[in-house]
Amino acid sequence: MSQRLARSFTQTEEDYLKAIFLTQERRQTVSTTLLSKQMGMTPAAVTKTLKNLAERNLISYVPYYGAHLTATGEKVALEVIRHHRLIELYLHEALGYSWDQVDAEAERLEHHISEEFEEKIEIALQFPLHDPHGHPIPTKDGTMPPYPGFPLEEARIGEAVTVSRVDDENPATLRSLSLFGIKLETKLQVKGQNEKTGAITLSVNADKSHEIELDMGTVKAIFVERDSPHQS
Repeated sequence: MSQRLARSFTQTEEDYLKAIFLTQERRQTVSTTLLSKQMGMTPAAVTKTLKNLAERNLISYVPYYGAHLTATGEKVALEVIRHHRLIELYLHEALGYSWDQVDAEAERLEHHISEEFEEKIEIALQFPLHDPHGHPIPTKDGTMPPYPGFPLEEARIGEAVTVSRVDDENPATLRSLSLFGIKLETKLQVKGQNEKTGAITLSVNADKSHEIELDMGTVKAIFVERDSPHQS
């Protein structure tokens, strides 16, 4: 997306388009009620913004049936997400921010960087493929690469896996995982599961003395790749 095009949208419009894209990725209906909760706005204010976006051909919107991005709206959303994830990684790798701190800072900066600055960040980071949480960084031409991994909760007892992605919606969850020594590329082995609570017991980095129990809410935030037999 050109710099001129990027600047033709307000921060609020970009925030809505990004929220709609990420909601569609989760295969959820983009309803006024859901957006109202996500954006912290009244349903009436959300409806007004959606109508404005529809008038600009950024979304298709039918009251009571939800919103969907048009091709143009998706391009804008992907550019904002690209900015966000590159900024997150730069804050983490170059400035020493922890992975639970980067989202809030990136939210403030994502709307204001130039395409030249974006390019400089990408070069400085040696053309990264994912952000600090393992989420793929959209390409410059507006393509979202596939998300890595499968949910940890689907791993079998005794299975050896490697962390490939972590949901970043809850900073407290990220801080908790850090305390447990869990980050991207951490190796885990599923040791057991509490049938009543769903909590999962794991060994971390093949250390039998380092076993932890994670509640199901935390487990749902972790995505993993299966280790090949020679890695186990």
